[in-house]
Amino acid sequence: MYRREMSTAAFLALVLLAAAALGAAGGARALRELYRGAGGKVMAVALRILRDRGDAEDVVQEVFLEMWRRAERYDARRASLETWAVVIARSRAIDRLRARGSATRAAEAHAREPAPEPPTLEAGEALQERERVHRALATLPTEQREAIELACWEGLTHSEISARTGQPLGTVKTRLRLAMAKLQDRLSERRSAG
Repeated sequence: MYRREMSTAAFLALVLLAAAALGAAGGARALRELYRGAGGKVMAVALRILRDRGDAEDVVQEVFLEMWRRAERYDARRASLETWAVVIARSRAIDRLRARGSATRAAEAHAREPAPEPPTLEAGEALQERERVHRALATLPTEQREAIELACWEGLTHSEISARTGQPLGTVKTRLRLAMAKLQDRLSERRSAG
């Protein structure tokens, strides 16, 4: 399991975040729940974008350190801790990809085999979650679905999506914002119904 492979620095960052977020009394339980909910997904996002386990582990560490440093900025009304961690992971992974020469490396990374599934989810749970997301994506208008797929699966920035699709940057941003809101609503509905 990934828990055993997590670097010491990333684990310590996670402990600090949990302790800061929920206080020392609930620290152990908070740590367990936060790690269970976010650790594997953060690693999976980083692996999917970077295609390098060492870099992905560094991103995991950076994510939890950033969450700890910015804990006072966290707003539970906007997103769960898990969602916040995944958004930060995506940004940090893209930053790292750019830093190592994104044009050449990204082309090589996309040509390789897909990254493994997050090791903290059981295969059945991962399949169910993937199916839920694909069903929700299928309900989006084509333009919004394409923008989400380019941003999430290919790790493209808004500007890169604009260049690839030939759409104005403002249109791309609007499509992504609308798509994310629709996905959040649809996934929330399906989670409460299922």
